[in-house]
Amino acid sequence: MQAVTWHGKRDVRVDEVDDPTIQEATDAIIRVTSTAICGSDLHLYELFGPFIDEGDILGHEPMGVVEAVGSEVTHIAPGDRVVVPFNISCGHCFMCTGDLQSQCETTQVREHGTGAALLGYTKLYGQVAGGQAEYLRVPQAHYGPIKVPDGPPDEQFLFLSDVLPTAWQAVAYAEVPDGGTVAVLGLGPIGQMSARIARHQGAQVFGIDLVTERLEMAARHGIEPVDIGDHEDLAAFLRDQTNGRGPDSVIDAVGMEAHGSGAGKVAHALVGLLPDKVAAPIMVKAGIDRLAALHGAVEIVRRGGTLSISGVYGGALDPMPILQMFDKQLTVKMGQANVRRWVDQLLPLVLDEADPLGVADLTTHRVPLAEAPGAYEMFQKKQDGAIKVVLAP
Repeated sequence: MQAVTWHGKRDVRVDEVDDPTIQEATDAIIRVTSTAICGSDLHLYELFGPFIDEGDILGHEPMGVVEAVGSEVTHIAPGDRVVVPFNISCGHCFMCTGDLQSQCETTQVREHGTGAALLGYTKLYGQVAGGQAEYLRVPQAHYGPIKVPDGPPDEQFLFLSDVLPTAWQAVAYAEVPDGGTVAVLGLGPIGQMSARIARHQGAQVFGIDLVTERLEMAARHGIEPVDIGDHEDLAAFLRDQTNGRGPDSVIDAVGMEAHGSGAGKVAHALVGLLPDKVAAPIMVKAGIDRLAALHGAVEIVRRGGTLSISGVYGGALDPMPILQMFDKQLTVKMGQANVRRWVDQLLPLVLDEADPLGVADLTTHRVPLAEAPGAYEMFQKKQDGAIKVVLAP
């Protein structure tokens, strides 16, 4: 089969690889019909070479049709159409039964002290072959895959794999008061959907970015677009819009791709030049992120407010303004999305013909799997209005 594979920094290729097979009784094999590129994939494209091997298959946002199932998989069968969550969880351990599927004790990567295994990611999260491929082996398939109806286009359901649950959790963690205000930093796919979900739930939403196409997309969905470039003092502007206090909540949907923190950028670049055996412990024990967005969120949110972090950070020694956070009496919530926790709330909205979350208006590019290398470059460089790129095997 064909699959998108990692070969080095900014070097992904479409290779011929072996078809996956059933290895455990809880496995399933799906024929992938759509699979998306995520902002987290760009971390592998750019930063995490020490924890990934040449030829590893990327991708963690797939859906498709079931081809085969193991003997312990009973809720789906060959021919079913399914979406596959990006986190691999068992459904029956202490963490899963507590709706913390991203911390699943069955698939935790204890070697590296990390949470549940993920599709298509690094050794830090299990190094499981990903879904940017023609076929995918799905571990823990007795629990993970989400069965969806035939008929509607893939993009109506595809984002249940990651984007929608991540955005829903970001809003839930933001704890926006009824009729309150929330600022969303970063209007990539997660930021777009976080803003729409918060708006759907009745909040006043400020969508903050510097890319024109992203601001325009947000505005189409009732979000108040705020171009960073138009405001020398963003916090002061937002206070002026919110009775002098600042937003009740801020969602950081940017993460380590934030611009503006030169020291962190240099640190990432230097680590990338080191041999893997040297670089790996430095990234784990002494990593520093580019923190402009996160520090900005602390500055923007009102006193007594809540900061929800859905953007991914990878540093171990990230400096945080604890004095300011303590003084402002902030609540901070964060973490990988617990996909299955939120599906029952999301599926009715996705199935609603009125499309209340505007799911149909998120994909900007759908390209053949064979064109994945160019699609990665386009997405990373924010070219051609790219906001969400879907690959078609």
